[in-house]
Amino acid sequence: MTAPSEAARAGILKTPFGTVRGVLFDIDDTLVDLEYSMTTALREVSEHLLPGLDQAGWERFGRIFTHETTHFYDRYLAGELTFNEQRLLRGRAALGHFGVELADGEESHRWLAAYMEKQPAYVKPFPDVLPLLDVLDSAGVPYGAVSNNVHDYQRAKLDGAGLERITHLVGTDTLGVAKPNPAIYLEGVRLLGTPPGETLYVGDNRLLDAEGSTAAGLVGVWLNRMGEVVEGFEGSMVASLEELLVA
Repeated sequence: MTAPSEAARAGILKTPFGTVRGVLFDIDDTLVDLEYSMTTALREVSEHLLPGLDQAGWERFGRIFTHETTHFYDRYLAGELTFNEQRLLRGRAALGHFGVELADGEESHRWLAAYMEKQPAYVKPFPDVLPLLDVLDSAGVPYGAVSNNVHDYQRAKLDGAGLERITHLVGTDTLGVAKPNPAIYLEGVRLLGTPPGETLYVGDNRLLDAEGSTAAGLVGVWLNRMGEVVEGFEGSMVASLEELLVA
């Protein structure tokens, strides 16, 4: 990544989407590779239940868990389930696709406890994260994170991934709302002390991150690492964090 210009050193950063004074990020699968950490831990704790499953099968198992369509996580955000309850239900759903029933009681407890122990150790930032934060630090541009998970859990995740320098953090329990409620993005802006219209919000979820933050008055950008094609999407998009900087 290139060094900041003289203008940027004064707390102004030029991007392909205009000049900004602050940057907010989503966390999961934006700053940290959550999918990798989850799928790696899932395989470790589930191999005894699915002996002989080939690599393609494990990849499918991981996709079912990480991109679950049963809306258990939505129910957690709505307060209907605890965080660990939705984790267990997602695990059961994924195992169920392969004909394995995770029994109630001790078996479920052991599976969940093992996953909770192993998964944090695999959380790591994407390669393009630290170089961008270095540029923002040099530029004097404040940054932070706004997440659809609770503050303390995400704080521990950032710290464990070596991202302690991200000190401004808003979670779903900060105001009692989740994305795409405008208030959660605007709380991040308040912490940065920057105008919404000059604050970039970057995340991997097109609806919650790019479109939700844009509706709240921020400069929303979809981080489309996988190159997903969505017809009719006319918002701002990058394939990597490196593309946020003007050469």
